[in-house]
Amino acid sequence: MYDYMIVGAGFAGSVLAERLARVENKKVLIIDKRNHIAGNAYDYYDEAGILVHKYGPHIFHTNSKDVFDYLSKFTKWRNYQHRVLASVDGQLLPIPINLNTINTMYGLNLSSDELTEFFKERSEKKKEILTSEDVVINSVGRELYEKFFKGYTKKQWNLDPSELSASVIARIPTRTNKDDRYFTDTFQAMPLYGYTKMFEKMLDHPNIHIMLNTDYKDILGVIAYKKLIYTGPIDEYFDFRFGKLPYRSIEFKFETLDQEKFQETGTVNYPNDYGFTRITEFKYLSGQKHHKTSVVYEFSKTDGDPYYPIPRPENALLYKKYQQLALQMENTYFVGRLATYKYYNMDQVVAQALATFKQIRDNEIANANILANHKMILNSKDLSEI
Repeated sequence: MYDYMIVGAGFAGSVLAERLARVENKKVLIIDKRNHIAGNAYDYYDEAGILVHKYGPHIFHTNSKDVFDYLSKFTKWRNYQHRVLASVDGQLLPIPINLNTINTMYGLNLSSDELTEFFKERSEKKKEILTSEDVVINSVGRELYEKFFKGYTKKQWNLDPSELSASVIARIPTRTNKDDRYFTDTFQAMPLYGYTKMFEKMLDHPNIHIMLNTDYKDILGVIAYKKLIYTGPIDEYFDFRFGKLPYRSIEFKFETLDQEKFQETGTVNYPNDYGFTRITEFKYLSGQKHHKTSVVYEFSKTDGDPYYPIPRPENALLYKKYQQLALQMENTYFVGRLATYKYYNMDQVVAQALATFKQIRDNEIANANILANHKMILNSKDLSEI
């Protein structure tokens, strides 16, 4: 008899397994369909001996000291600040768009104040910001929108930015300084020995049992458990009762090259050319020294493993139907990107898992107090009858 069965060994499931086992001394079974732990953050050494990310680049960044301190229990860190270039009109230009981007692109020497005016002159002010197209055009105008965002978004989502929620492109800021880092979070680092090693330490506890290559539905009724934590697709849990929630998937093409370096930075985006969205070179991420280098090309597609929930109003309404079913479930928790149909970063999933653990613990304390009070009342009644 397990106290908890957890479906999915990615960030959400593994954080909850670790907290429940280590802090609450619960017996936990964690299950995954894949043949490995760590979910989409899984990394491994390829045939050349280069550390690569099987499901595309995962760059850790957060403003939460609590999240960073928690993960630091299981890994040392390598300081790393990710930088991205975009291939536009034959030039490699920093993105997010910043002062260096504009000065290089147009052969100018603007100051920060002058760049603010530059954007203001080109922006098309919108009364309402409803779509991703609105976000960019309202901020920097149509030309930069078409050069940097329109094509990339179309490839990534198979939708025009005018068909996507404003939240998609709002994740990518526009800067008027020379800060060319992709992220500006307080904590930016990579697990020193990789994500998989971090997960191995996280799940290294005698109360945690792991089953891989297993669909949890195949063992329902076979293995006893008290409560369920589900981190998979919420529509799949309910057998697609209201239809499938739409996702974008990715096809990864890996290459190992007999050269020390392939490109000028960790990731290069291709908004307008080729069928792929971006190329990432893994040695930038890991800091590994090697006479060869490995890269991955990403091709967005409709079919395949679900990676990105598609943020459109009709999809949000469909998710709400499943959410209502989830809220009616007893002793069942839905956690993570797929289970809550949210486009979360890794640190946000960790924060959600830690918050869920607190909720579970608070509920158990409250239930224990109710039971104790009930026993006291019963005992006092027994005494009054003597």
